[in-house]
Amino acid sequence: MRMATKQEIIAERVPEYAAGDSVTKSKILDSLEVTTGQARKSLIRRLNQLAQGKSNTVPDRPGRPRTYGNEVTAALKSLWDLSHECSGERLWPQLAMYVDVLHRFHRWTYSFSATMQLLTMSEKTVKRRIASFRHEQTLLPLRGMSTTKPSQLKELIPIRRGPWENPAPGYGEIDTVVHCGSSLQGDLAFTVQYTDVATLWVLLAAQWNKGQAATRESIQGMRDRLPFALKGLDPDSGSEFINWMLYGWCKQEGIQMSRIRPGKKNDHGRIEQKNYTNVRQFVGYVRLDRREQVALLQELYAVLEDYLNFFIPSRKCIRRERIGSRYRKVYDRAAPPYTRVLAHPEVPEKVKTALRAKYLTLDPVVLKMELDLKTKRLLGSCGVPAPAVLR
Repeated sequence: MRMATKQEIIAERVPEYAAGDSVTKSKILDSLEVTTGQARKSLIRRLNQLAQGKSNTVPDRPGRPRTYGNEVTAALKSLWDLSHECSGERLWPQLAMYVDVLHRFHRWTYSFSATMQLLTMSEKTVKRRIASFRHEQTLLPLRGMSTTKPSQLKELIPIRRGPWENPAPGYGEIDTVVHCGSSLQGDLAFTVQYTDVATLWVLLAAQWNKGQAATRESIQGMRDRLPFALKGLDPDSGSEFINWMLYGWCKQEGIQMSRIRPGKKNDHGRIEQKNYTNVRQFVGYVRLDRREQVALLQELYAVLEDYLNFFIPSRKCIRRERIGSRYRKVYDRAAPPYTRVLAHPEVPEKVKTALRAKYLTLDPVVLKMELDLKTKRLLGSCGVPAPAVLR
């Protein structure tokens, strides 16, 4: 039976239903249930609508009215875009920070009521709204490739077993990312990435191939840019890290070296996931096999470091709880590395003062625009069309 026919049958019984008592109404509903196959509650709603003169066939939206209007949704979408499409768990604790920064640079154009609604929105609502936003496809649909080859110097550098036990700022994990496209043949650009364990501070460096001298120079530059002293490096067993040149330099500079167990990437949990969120999400999986592209990549990283460290929140796993036969990870409140550095008691006050002064000069909208421009230039050098969000 077509829906139009069902509606005609229901409409014929409206006068009788409206004038009848409870017994009569019950009999009418019993008859209509059998005839139309519709649920009793649905029939009651439709009969009452027609009795009140409402001719529309679409019932009124059930439930409570919407709390957040289109302006609040637009404001949330703008902050989500500015945070490089962060998850709701990471974005929600930092909504006030983003609004404050945009107010400082006179970029916040939404009304006071919409702003108040946005700042009082619950985490679950933020996650639900973000899930409805469309993610732009900005990267090539490829998978990364591994270039890690074991070094013969492994016996001199101790293996770190188990998780870090709350080290001081300056102890971090380090790894390389190859930009090879779908082939490892020939000379290529590499990214060296450092992630501080205590503060999640990120450092990035582009280099040509992964020779010992190039890798040491990248790490020297990272040490100079790190706000606090570099105290320890924890790489994998790759030959770009486990070699006499870097080992001797670390020993000379008083930097401790350890390494993860071969083949155990879970020992490098922080840096492995950062390889995607901090490198692949911005650069993608394109092949960079010309020296001039290393310079373009380094220009991109000069902006990306400030963007990630000052404005992109991250979460740390603080413990694992066993529930029956499974484990549940418990995370802390999401915060940018800058906030974590200011809150850490072992970071010198002069370092915090310098970071506060730099923070006041940084506009996240300008940084995001520079990132998009430099990413477009880098992809253009590879002959790859710019993603839709960058055009």
